[in-house]
Amino acid sequence: MSQVRRPESGADRLTTSSPMVAELDGHMLDHLRRLEKLTTNSEEQPRKLGLSWSNLTVKGDGANATFNENVASQVNPLGKGNKGSHSRTIVDRSFGCVRPGEMLLVLGRPGAGCTTLLSVLANNRRGFKEVSGEVRYGAMTSKEAQDFRGQIVMNTEDEIFYPTLPVQATVDFATRLRTPRQLPPGVETHEAYSQSYSKLLLESLGIAHTTRMKVGDAFIRGVSGGERKRVSLAECLATRASVYCWDNPIRGLDASTALEYIKTLRTMTSALGLVTILTLYQGGNAIYDQFDKILDAVPFMESLGFVCDGGSNQSDFLTGVVVPTERHIAAGYESKYPRTANEIAAAYDRSETKAAMINEACSYPEGAAAQEYTEAFKNIIITERDRGSRNSSVSANFLNQVRFAIIRQYQLQRGDKSTVLIKQVSTLVQALIGGSLFYNAPQNNLGLFIKGGAIFFSTLYHALLALGEVTDSFTGRPVLAKHRSFALYHPAAFTLAQIIADAPLLLFQVVQFSLVLYWMTGLRPTAEAFFIFLLISYMNAMTMTQYFRAIGAAFPTFDAATKVSGLSFVALFIYMGYMIAKPVIHPWFVWIFWINPMAYTFEALLSNEFHNTIIPCAGLNLVPSGPGYGDNNGGQSCVGVRGAMPGSTSVTGDSYLNALSYSHAHLWRNFGILCAWWIFFVALTMIFTGRWKLPGDGNRRLLVPREHQGKVAHLLKSADEEAQTSQEKLDSGSESDSSGAKDLIRNKSVFTWKNLTYTVKTSEGDRVLLDNVQGYVKPGMLGALMGSSGAGKTTLLDVLARRKTQGTIQGSVLVDGRPVPISFQRSAGYVEQMDVHEPLATVREALEFSALLRQPADIPNHDKLRYVDTIVDLLELQDLEHTLVGAPGSGLSIEQRKRLTIAVELVAKPSILIFLDEPTSGLDGQAAYATVRFLRKLAMGGQAVLVTIHQPSAQLFAQFDKLLLLTTGGKPVYFGDVGEALKDYFGRHGAPCPSGTNPAEHMIEVVTGVGAGRGKDWNRIWLESPENEKLTQEIDLMMQTAATQPSSIDDEDDGEFAASMWTQIKLVTQRMNVSLYRNTEYVNSKFAMHVSLGLLNGFTFWMIGDSPTDLQQNLFTIFNVIFVAPGVISQLQPLFIDRRDIFEVREKKSKMYHWAPFVTGLIISEFPYLLICGLLYYVCWYFGPGLSTSPYSAGSVFFVILMYELLYTAIGQSIAAYTPNAVFASLVNPLMIVTLVSFSGVVVPYSQIQPFWRYWLYYLDPFNYLQSSLLIFTTWDKPVKCNPDEIALFHPAVGQTCAEYLEVYQTSTGSGINLLNPSDTVNCRVCQYSSGADYLRTLNLAEKSDGWRNAGIVVVFVIGIYGLVYLMMKLRTKQTKKAES
Repeated sequence: MSQVRRPESGADRLTTSSPMVAELDGHMLDHLRRLEKLTTNSEEQPRKLGLSWSNLTVKGDGANATFNENVASQVNPLGKGNKGSHSRTIVDRSFGCVRPGEMLLVLGRPGAGCTTLLSVLANNRRGFKEVSGEVRYGAMTSKEAQDFRGQIVMNTEDEIFYPTLPVQATVDFATRLRTPRQLPPGVETHEAYSQSYSKLLLESLGIAHTTRMKVGDAFIRGVSGGERKRVSLAECLATRASVYCWDNPIRGLDASTALEYIKTLRTMTSALGLVTILTLYQGGNAIYDQFDKILDAVPFMESLGFVCDGGSNQSDFLTGVVVPTERHIAAGYESKYPRTANEIAAAYDRSETKAAMINEACSYPEGAAAQEYTEAFKNIIITERDRGSRNSSVSANFLNQVRFAIIRQYQLQRGDKSTVLIKQVSTLVQALIGGSLFYNAPQNNLGLFIKGGAIFFSTLYHALLALGEVTDSFTGRPVLAKHRSFALYHPAAFTLAQIIADAPLLLFQVVQFSLVLYWMTGLRPTAEAFFIFLLISYMNAMTMTQYFRAIGAAFPTFDAATKVSGLSFVALFIYMGYMIAKPVIHPWFVWIFWINPMAYTFEALLSNEFHNTIIPCAGLNLVPSGPGYGDNNGGQSCVGVRGAMPGSTSVTGDSYLNALSYSHAHLWRNFGILCAWWIFFVALTMIFTGRWKLPGDGNRRLLVPREHQGKVAHLLKSADEEAQTSQEKLDSGSESDSSGAKDLIRNKSVFTWKNLTYTVKTSEGDRVLLDNVQGYVKPGMLGALMGSSGAGKTTLLDVLARRKTQGTIQGSVLVDGRPVPISFQRSAGYVEQMDVHEPLATVREALEFSALLRQPADIPNHDKLRYVDTIVDLLELQDLEHTLVGAPGSGLSIEQRKRLTIAVELVAKPSILIFLDEPTSGLDGQAAYATVRFLRKLAMGGQAVLVTIHQPSAQLFAQFDKLLLLTTGGKPVYFGDVGEALKDYFGRHGAPCPSGTNPAEHMIEVVTGVGAGRGKDWNRIWLESPENEKLTQEIDLMMQTAATQPSSIDDEDDGEFAASMWTQIKLVTQRMNVSLYRNTEYVNSKFAMHVSLGLLNGFTFWMIGDSPTDLQQNLFTIFNVIFVAPGVISQLQPLFIDRRDIFEVREKKSKMYHWAPFVTGLIISEFPYLLICGLLYYVCWYFGPGLSTSPYSAGSVFFVILMYELLYTAIGQSIAAYTPNAVFASLVNPLMIVTLVSFSGVVVPYSQIQPFWRYWLYYLDPFNYLQSSLLIFTTWDKPVKCNPDEIALFHPAVGQTCAEYLEVYQTSTGSGINLLNPSDTVNCRVCQYSSGADYLRTLNLAEKSDGWRNAGIVVVFVIGIYGLVYLMMKLRTKQTKKAES
């Protein structure tokens, strides 16, 4: 907004006489000198690139909101008018110029377009409907600047990291990839440069002590919120860019750190000739004074008639001129000051300032300085790049990109050891189970099926384990998209690094699995055969892992990816040649066989095993057999053995392979095809990974559930209509605020803590996070808890609120002089730093849910809901109450989510006290002041409130009664009154607060060792002070007095939960139902998977005949029903775990509801969709194979299919209930599913299962009862007719008819055979079975009545496994016990 700027200083080197250097302390000065030394060579000028824009207009979709369809509305074409055809202007005709060495401050209220402007200036235009006007980088156009993407970067407000990666590794990764090719003097190696630069960044941002700590997130413990923000800043600075756009970079930082950081940016910008553009909320005047291009904005506004109070923040004054309740008008201007944003903009358009700005913005890029700087900039950047990257926007060469990404992959694996460990342990366990299942396979035809099963098992297991890659591919996607915007590396380098880093682990996995399975099964005992088996298995594992990675990379959403991966996984293993042999595949699906990597694996492994072998027939496959047969007294013949010649008693391995259309000659061809598939999938992954985008790129909009369409007309107006109502909204904004606190609950309890110490165990020993802290909060008191970032503010709140799950707490925490009651966690409100909410609930639903469950049970529901209206009005949520919370990138903004978090706790009517952890972080000055003013009213109404707060303005700080000040290590340095008492205390100890200085900023600087506080031990000073002694006496007196009075806590309301168990179940289930109803991606994916898998099964086994071979097809079509589970389970588990994380992080800790209603709600909400899924699968599958259509068979099968839907869902949920994350769960799934499949009696028939397993695990396997009931219902009464090539042909003993010859055999093992010519004396013709019942008896299914018996047992298993879900959740909940006290 201004032509006024600092003197051109971009080319200046740091000198001690430089004015901005004089403001910095010695440590920071030293850091900046080192930074300058690392950033530029002595021979070259700094890289300077000015930024200018002319007539810049950015437009998004017209409406402020878009609809979220539900399960019903998505198929209803009515009532969906085209609401999105209009465009909405976000940035309108903006002009500006920032020269090298200048800093620009962009101010505006939330929704004003600040982030959009920064995004476009950072050359990121994705997601906007239209961007017009011109943006120039030096003399370059925005298109030309794409080649220098890594030099124009934006640090977003969202913090996107790998939470398990240590801080040091996170920053090292960025610095290594941005190390210049030509090193500065005195730096010998690129690694030394990287380490020096990382160390410098961490030290200059004050987080050098966090190097070995995990970054963490809302669900994984790591560094504090302020420290995490500084990691984000360090990573961005590591890019060594020339143009920086920072979106609210000081959110979550304390005032001292924020000012120090902005001063650092100021000096770097001037000394290195950078362009720095920032948006800020709640920036103090000391921060405001660091900027060039806004210095005369205050005089301009004052010239229009607005008054800036002497002590107020100038940035808040500027953003407040459009807010009627915030602005002050100068005398004489009451009738002529501009009242709306449009009127102020019109006044600016008429000003000389605007004309000068347009002139500068248009003339700068054409000037000689810009041309010269741009040419020099291009040459320097190209020189810095590695030789292999000269034509790329990435600095490091491709080899280094891969190398550093590999290092990071191993660091990620080290940070998540449990996942790596479970993968290897489950593989070993599965190999032992498989090896014992197929143990010592016989060397006759019975071994054909068992050895084939072992090879199938081996091929399938590695593919099933690889299925987890789909889940894993979505965990790191946002990080890669961010690094891509920084131009740190090419996505192809990330893909290759994953492959190279995983190759040794995958090799170990395959070797241990193969060693156990191969030799236990008794496969071909030669070194050549084993190593071929090992090589092909490894290539199969590599190929399938890459296949599922490619699927994960190809799709924008997890549900879409699981839909494709689940279907393709089933299709690939059906058509690998085990279930349905190549010769009998229907022509319409044979193409799946030819494009199937698992088919080539199976053929290669099978031919490796059976080539050049002779396999004798035995058992039921040798007719006749037993005593008296085979001693040259009559003939025998193989039956039911592929490749066996009529009348022969053995089959060669090559004949068997030939009958399957396999050949040993194809072995190395198949290996080559596997390698080719692997290369193809690697290329696909690289291509798709290169298209990943950051969530929320472009135009963020609110989400409205379609069923609330009629309630949100105000959000769907065009831009002009919205502008007309905005002023009305501002004018009426605070009317409700004045009516505020009259129905807020009054508190009578005194809350004290004394000698509080909190210690946790770390890898380096015990670490004290709180050290002898004491204080109190009483009714009517608004207390502030302050300190530098990482001083232990959030830790103290967590300890006081009884939310810590680890460590040791010592000291006393009392309510009314008594131990904390069991109802404390729900009776005390806690607004957490992280805004964790159910994404598919509306704002009003989230508030009503909290109010109904947490307010005392004796309050009528209509009063609870009326109180919700009060809070909605107080926090100005009226416009948002019918919009969905959404996820980061879509839905509520950061500021709106923060208001919701506060509201959720307030509607619970906390009766003891309210904790708030940084409730103003991310809010602008007006919203922050309104929030604290509201907290002040709560306190005045009798509530006790304790707040952690960063960067409060002087006015904000003055609202508080008491202050508890902490310094590093959780050590107290002050507890007492805010105001003169605070100034007097620090003044007496040599750190007086200068006139006109914000006391909040001053005392943070002092206790962190800056300025007057340098060299003093403020903790010791406090502990020895009379104020501390007085505080101890005050707390003791409070405790004694309160202990002698009757407790103010209602004894009748002293339960752990406010609502009854039935109310909890009802409300939680209702919320889960509504959430699932709106989750169309999840439901559609579930439906689509059942339809596609049902059709695949039906058409694969189309119209099965009635020969003995067809009986096996009958078995496999039913066996195939089981494999609807893996894909759907891998889809439902992340949803379960996401909900569980929300419950554990927020709702469990606030005692909103018990874990049992949570599990009940998740289970019941799935039932309607499982019923539909079962019906869809049944209709799409059952009639295709030509199974019995009798009401008995068809109805019975439908019932069992419905039970199976419940069964596999319960199995998936029981795994998800206990596992730490979705990736871990996806690795446990194969162990569970493959084990259940293996012992179900199909892969290995009952009679051949090893006795160790046969008599217990077989009977404990629900899949056994599931398949056996389906087989009996579909196959028992089926007549069997042999094809000519399936008939056993042999001569009877001399002088006997065929019937006489087979009489003994038919009364024993051959009771089920069908002798076709009993009276003949030559060429006896025997069909293996007479009916389906004969076949089923060989599978241990003795009676037809076993069908419904086994179906009933399936129902018992369903109930039992749902009980297991409760047990797993109970065990996990028990695990998170309270810390020792």
